Amino acid sequence: MAADWDVSRLMQSLAQQRGGRVAFSEKKYIALLDRPVESSGVLVYQPPARLEKRTLKPNVESLVLDRDLLLVERGKQKYTLQLQQYPEIAAVIDSIRGTLAGDLKALERQYRVDLEGSPERWTLTLLPSDTRMAATVQRIRISGTGDELRQIEMLQADGDRSVMNILHDVPP
Repeated sequence: MAADWDVSRLMQSLAQQRGGRVAFSEKKYIALLDRPVESSGVLVYQPPARLEKRTLKPNVESLVLDRDLLLVERGKQKYTLQLQQYPEIAAVIDSIRGTLAGDLKALERQYRVDLEGSPERWTLTLLPSDTRMAATVQRIRISGTGDELRQIEMLQADGDRSVMNILHDVPP
């Protein structure tokens, strides 16, 4: 069965998901800082195009992506961004949204896509195909088990990186 497993099969499996709510913990390793910046909160995905990241610690923040609009809320400040005005940010966001939706064509528009592992434990590596984006993001690595994402690691071109661990089976 694993012999015929490939990126298309993984994407088909991910596309069957109906969305959901999971907890996350994230560490951002920034060259200028002695220690990683840690945060945690909740991710909510509603197919095909709504993704929400609610950071609860250390500070409350909300990022809501609804189609091509990104709504950012930090304390009393609110911002609305049109993603088409920020192609590099859009491509990073679409890497996560495209993976969650199982949309291989969307991923292949922005990245060279490579899959390693087995259905039980896999890693999807996304390398930007656009030179402007590659000047910002060197690599995105998404790991999972079955049809669940478990970790998202982004390595920036400047060497900074973030690692988000995704925790399933959390109470509502």
